[in-house]
Amino acid sequence: MARDIKISIRNLYKVFGTDPLGAMEHVKAGMGKAELLEKYNHVLGLQDINVDIREGEITVIMGLSGSGKSTLIRHLNRLIEPTSGEIEVDGENVLAFNETRLRQLRRERMSMVFQKFALLPHKTVLENAGMALAVRGFTIKDFETEANKWLNRVGLEGNANQYPHQLSGGMQQRVGIARALASNSPIMLMDEAFSALDPLIRSDMQDLLLELQDELQKTVVFITHDLDEALKLADNLVILKDGYIVQQGEPQNILLNPNDPYIINFISDINRARVLRVRSVMTRTSEPPTDCAGDISERDNLESVIALSGGDTEHTYRVMKKGAQVGVLDMKELIRALVPTEAHTDSERGQL
Repeated sequence: MARDIKISIRNLYKVFGTDPLGAMEHVKAGMGKAELLEKYNHVLGLQDINVDIREGEITVIMGLSGSGKSTLIRHLNRLIEPTSGEIEVDGENVLAFNETRLRQLRRERMSMVFQKFALLPHKTVLENAGMALAVRGFTIKDFETEANKWLNRVGLEGNANQYPHQLSGGMQQRVGIARALASNSPIMLMDEAFSALDPLIRSDMQDLLLELQDELQKTVVFITHDLDEALKLADNLVILKDGYIVQQGEPQNILLNPNDPYIINFISDINRARVLRVRSVMTRTSEPPTDCAGDISERDNLESVIALSGGDTEHTYRVMKKGAQVGVLDMKELIRALVPTEAHTDSERGQL
């Protein structure tokens, strides 16, 4: 069943400069980012962005530096005002909110986790975790139980009375996540939240986010420049370049069906066996295979199936989800999926 749309972005443009509306007309006439900067000294931040963010899913927005991903996420809570376009949250036009409603949106409906942690150094871990509740008027006594619950949940039990400088980078980021969770907001905005962390800690934080998401089903908008991270986390992936969307859709489909040379370059060095999932290459059927080599999960990556099969391409597996068969995977089809796919022709292009 398709999930409801939580956030809808329509025809969103952002141009930085002294005459953004005038500059935007050049963009709509076909002028690109580099030419706009050279001729008119205006920066094209976002160009005709259209994205539906579904409730209870992780939508990852990725791209290289300067692609517009951080600019985009800051439009959702109006830290940046658009040049033109529409943003709706739960069907309400965010751009029409007055100061009171905008404050309520930021305090109660959206939380934000930053790359640089954004912890207050003079506040304890407990006080930082409860900050969103404190700004709503709650005292430490009021929010202590809730803040401690989420500190414990992210693995920081016993650290409530410490200060940020006493914690490692990974622990500080856990405080940031606990703060977002303690706010009880249904939407979490995460702007390069794990980019400043060491690789092993970063992987642990990704696992923690997925674990929490399985339990809480938040609507998460996650910004990253790292494709491995995007493929690991995303239910829906949006890839930006120079302020516009190159391709968006289910990440496994993008990996199997890139629609642009830019995407092909992005995925050229990816270990496809490690990131592709069984669900992306299986044949959907409830009929068991005639000669079944065993059961596998639709969430298993192809690397694990290759190891299970011992490299035998004659094997066929029954694919399971929550105890029921959802498909069949032939090892020959798995091997074909590991061959990089060329970009679609122009006539085949379109959003996945």
